[in-house]
Amino acid sequence: MILLKSKAELDTMRKAGRILAGIIKELKKIITLGTSTIEVDRYAQDLLRKENAVSAFKGYRGYPATVCTSINEEIVHGIPGERKLKDGDIISLDMGIQYEGYFSDAAVTLPVGEVSAQAKRLIDVTRRALSEGIKKAHVQNQLSDISYAVQEYVEKNGFSVVRQFVGHGIGSQLHEEPEVPNFGRPHQGPVLKNGMVLAIEPMVNMGGWESQILENGWTAVTKDGLPSAHFEHTVAITETGPEILTA
Repeated sequence: MILLKSKAELDTMRKAGRILAGIIKELKKIITLGTSTIEVDRYAQDLLRKENAVSAFKGYRGYPATVCTSINEEIVHGIPGERKLKDGDIISLDMGIQYEGYFSDAAVTLPVGEVSAQAKRLIDVTRRALSEGIKKAHVQNQLSDISYAVQEYVEKNGFSVVRQFVGHGIGSQLHEEPEVPNFGRPHQGPVLKNGMVLAIEPMVNMGGWESQILENGWTAVTKDGLPSAHFEHTVAITETGPEILTA
């Protein structure tokens, strides 16, 4: 069942979204050569404590960290550790928080030092694909209009969308109905209604769309070993259009 949020619930989700956006803005500042992914995670924990918010990820189905740090060919769910960022890496930061009983979820992909022109383009296309999807998040559109907009933009730019992982509804639970794929035909699925809140999150591969899971049981990587990028916003469907809660 897709849950519609009340005005009061949306007000709380706006607060959760603003907190998460602020944390990610601070995390971006330490993404530099030589930073280890565990340092990123520890800083995220410190920022959460200052905001009186709780990690949505740590402990979720056994996930061991506050922020997912996925580097290069890692698509999602990279686990922070002692690995240090190198010149030419790209890193995706995916983080969710709980604040006053409601969740927000967002992701960005960032370059480290000097990255290749193709890596820059991958990041840019993924960011823009998210924007294209959000443009379709209007009352009376259908869910797959978002999916189709993402896929069409990505593929016309020569990249591929991941199919094993999808976006999702969000609210008093981190993952709610409906699932939000990044591929599919338009004009399919539930009609979008005022009060829906969706985590829209294109995951885009430089090569093929296929992925596999590492032995840690969490980290998804591209099957062909080529880089992947990931952007995500928590978006409310309103009568006046999409509202990005994690902007």
